[in-house]
This record gives sequence, C-alpha cells and structure tokens, in this order.
Amino acid sequence: MKGSNEADWEMRPSGMLVQKREDDSASSNPTTITIKVSYASQDFDLPVPSEFTFGEVKSVISQIIGLEPKVQKLLFRGKEKEDHEYLHLAGVKDNSKVLVMEEKTVEDKNPEEVKVTTEISRGAEAVAEVRKEVDKLSEQVSAVQAVVFGGSNVEEKDIVCLTEMLMRQLLKLDGIDAEGEGKIQRKMEVRRVQSLVETMDAVKARNANPFSNNSNAVSVTTQWETFESGVGSLNAPPPPRPSSTVVTEDWEQFE
Repeated sequence: MKGSNEADWEMRPSGMLVQKREDDSASSNPTTITIKVSYASQDFDLPVPSEFTFGEVKSVISQIIGLEPKVQKLLFRGKEKEDHEYLHLAGVKDNSKVLVMEEKTVEDKNPEEVKVTTEISRGAEAVAEVRKEVDKLSEQVSAVQAVVFGGSNVEEKDIVCLTEMLMRQLLKLDGIDAEGEGKIQRKMEVRRVQSLVETMDAVKARNANPFSNNSNAVSVTTQWETFESGVGSLNAPPPPRPSSTVVTEDWEQFE
C-alpha cells in the first residue's frame, strides 16, 4: 500500500506521464470542451477533454498547424501555461480562448542575431537605470521650482548641486552604446534631462533676483554638441557669454 504522500502517475494517450487524479470515475468519462485557438492568422475550434493538460493540447495542435510542441507557447488569459497544468484547474471552459505563439530557441537563432539582440537589451537596460535616477532628480527639480517661483529662496549651492547631478546623468547617457529601441529611449532621456537642466537655469535666475519678471531675467542655457559621432561625443559646456539681455541657445538634437 502506498503512503499518503506518494503520488500515482499515469500514461496519457499522447505519451505524456502525468499525475493520476484521485477521481478515477471522472477521468473515465471526461467532459469534452471546445476551445478557440488562435495562431498567427489562423483561428479554429479545438474539441478536447476538459482534463487534458496544456502539454497534451500542444500535441493535438501540432497535428493541425505543424508546429512542434517544444516550440509552442500557450497563453490563456494573458499568461503562459506550463505543460503539466490541467485545463479545468486553470479555468479553461467551453469557448475559452487560447493563444499559440512560436518560441524561437537559442539554437535556432543566428549567432549574429543573438549577439545584436543581447547588445540592444544591454543598451536598453543601461538607459532604464539612468531613467530611475532621473525620475528621482525630476521630483527634486519640481520641488525646488515650486519653492523659488512661489516667492521663497533656496541656497544657491543646492541649485548648483542638483544641476551637476543632472549633468552627470547626461554623461552617463553619452557613454551608453545603444541600438534600435535602446537608442530611441536614450535619445528621449537625453532630451528629458536637457529640459530639466533648462528648468534649473530658470530657477537659478529667479532665485538670484526673485522680484524680476521673465523679460528682465537673464537665462543662459548650455549648448552641447550632438551625439552624431556616437558614444563619448558629449563635451563640457563652454563658459557663459556676458549679456544684459535674455540669451537662449537651443540644444542641438541628439541623433
């Protein structure tokens, strides 16, 4: 006699070994349900026993669309299901929708394709790390801006320190070698940091002369070279030019 903790296993018609269900009477007369399968441009109804596993469903689908079970991904309610999971326990009912996707294995991919994909992923991850830091700095910029434009003053060293931290993020972005989507994200983040630096310029001018209006305030923004040459093209800002009027230099676009 088997212990209570030992599991019984049974061989399904598809050749898959699965854990035996306690209700043998139910398994002898399984309920047949029809699931709506979607794969690429194909949509079809598939009648299967409700107590099938998703692995067994893959075997049936393979005979219809010719896609090997090992490269199939079955998604139900937006989540990928494991081969050992039972349909009825996962909530699959009559007319439930199941999406089939092809999972391309590393062995099937071209080595150069794998390399490029990895590099793009690394570039995007590096940009994401900088974005987290910029999110925090953006909150500080908003707080300082509200104080200064609300009529109060803050220590100039705090403004300078915050601006320098933003500049460091620009230098980090300049050092990221990104392609594809990562390059686009990098470009967007650069523009975002530039905008925050310009905001700090305005905050600094207002903090120095809180009673001035925008027409009399002197605002000097920094002009940076473009990123056309790739990584490491960001140079230090030139010294501000003396002027008694408003001087605004546009940032050059980062390609």
